[in-house]
Amino acid sequence: MDLKTLQSFKQNEYEDAADGYRAVGDMASAAKDAVDGRISGGLRHEVKGAAADAALAELKLLSGNFHYAQTECGLVSTALNGFAFDVGAAKRKLDAALADAQAGGCTVNPDGSVSFPAGSKPGAEKPADAGTVTGSAGGTDTSDAIERQAINIHPNPYYGRALDYANRISDALKEATDADAKWAPKLRALKADDDLKVTDKDWADTQSDMGGVNDAGKTYLESLPQPPGKDEGPDANAAWWKGLTPEQQEAWLSLRPATVGALDGLPSPVRDEANRVVFAETRAQYQMELNSIPKPPANEWTWITAGGYPSKVHTDEWMDWHRKYGDRIDFLNNSLKGMNAIQDRFDRTGQGGLPEAYLLGFDTKGLDDGRVILANGNPDTADHVGVYVPGTFAGIESIGDGDDHGDLGRGDRLWAESNKFALGQNVSTITWLDYNAPDGIFTEATKGKYAEEGGPRLYDFLQGNRAAQENADGSRAHTTVMGHSYGSTVVGVSAQSGSWQDAKAVDDFVFVGSPGVQADRAADLGAGADHVWAMGGPWDDQGVRQGGRLVGLGDNWTIPTDERFGGNIMRSDSDGHSGFWEPESQSLRNQGAVIAGRYDRVELE
Repeated sequence: MDLKTLQSFKQNEYEDAADGYRAVGDMASAAKDAVDGRISGGLRHEVKGAAADAALAELKLLSGNFHYAQTECGLVSTALNGFAFDVGAAKRKLDAALADAQAGGCTVNPDGSVSFPAGSKPGAEKPADAGTVTGSAGGTDTSDAIERQAINIHPNPYYGRALDYANRISDALKEATDADAKWAPKLRALKADDDLKVTDKDWADTQSDMGGVNDAGKTYLESLPQPPGKDEGPDANAAWWKGLTPEQQEAWLSLRPATVGALDGLPSPVRDEANRVVFAETRAQYQMELNSIPKPPANEWTWITAGGYPSKVHTDEWMDWHRKYGDRIDFLNNSLKGMNAIQDRFDRTGQGGLPEAYLLGFDTKGLDDGRVILANGNPDTADHVGVYVPGTFAGIESIGDGDDHGDLGRGDRLWAESNKFALGQNVSTITWLDYNAPDGIFTEATKGKYAEEGGPRLYDFLQGNRAAQENADGSRAHTTVMGHSYGSTVVGVSAQSGSWQDAKAVDDFVFVGSPGVQADRAADLGAGADHVWAMGGPWDDQGVRQGGRLVGLGDNWTIPTDERFGGNIMRSDSDGHSGFWEPESQSLRNQGAVIAGRYDRVELE
């Protein structure tokens, strides 16, 4: 970049352009939300039939287009701000060098060289001639030493000043040139295909674009206020986000969506926006990878004779293929199965009045089984919030299993039931799977380590909800936390995490089919014994309850459905360990009544 170009650079013009792209992204986001919520949700709620299904399919594509446009506009906005930051820093260095040169009696020429006037050092017989010097960028120790020698020898005292100004000018021009060369290909890459369909390839390209802008914008991002450390807690996260400017928030959302989406204490719409980008990119990447894996050999089986009897075995060719690709295919298929269940929940918005979904946590790789936190309705603006924690065998691959949509479906039913009791107030229910659930009943579910790891994570999430919900007067949503089976142990540990000085985040605890909650009595959980509720099924009494006692998941062998525990024992009509969410059941009604704070409607044993 030459001197004239850098002198004429106006950082605010690029920042204004970045604001324009951010505004377009905001409009795309609002349009996506309108399509997903008001339009598609309303259509699902009111209309049935082939025509409605076809319209919903087209609306889904339109929503995807808006989401893609929103994401790309965010990247363009951040890239322009990053470019403006880098070149703006170089221009400020240039402006300072030009001002110093003028004040020092020197003249800067159009090519960046510096002319200095005649002058003499003390004791000289006559003034040394005027002259012109050209700077060099990025001096080394050797070149700097040579320049110092030349300055000491030169008879004109202005020579050294001029050389310093020229070098500073060269450094500024090189810095601007390097920034231009760095950002130009990244900005050129931020363009979409010329069709109207957003494909897996487009989302994979968005991930590539994010990586490119991330790489080029490293200095820019490092200049912004950084997220608090892991030990600083949700309140610090909330304060950090509120303290960012819209431009800074856009930068973090665009370049670090996984970081933003995982931060407890941030507003739910922000976490949802960040996690949906990660979700879309991951889903596209996995599907493309799965499609690229070679098909298995056609000759999968062969017969061998061993001990006089023929046996059917895999061929060597098939075994070679399986060793190379089998584990990866299983991971991709399981992850995509879970992601399809999450997308299916997005697509159920409006059915039976079901509110929009908020993806508050998402990761296919973390915690062995992946992590999913999904809310029905915005918990930040709800009057009542119910948080459901699933138990043994829970994982991303099974989160939507069965005709009832699995753990996500249980969250749906809890919302529908509690909404009946809410008397016009807003309800949000959350399926919280952010811990490594045991994968076996007799091998892993008998151990407390999973709860000891997951409990503090749940505690932080609940404190984050409180921070995101809290009004100026300190009020927040009435919050109920429910744990099923081993999930109840996680809830029990979470209730005893943190410090007694921490703000209260939970009003009621509900334990369903619990093997124990690592507490002696209901009063140990911090909500008051009268706000601790429990129910069990027929098999739970001799199976889960006694098993939990024997392995110590309940302190002193007491569990929530014991009278000695001191809480409320609710009536249940579940026919087994997992029948507590059957439609129209007493078990479901009791949970819904507690979530809505309608304790008078709870039926006790």
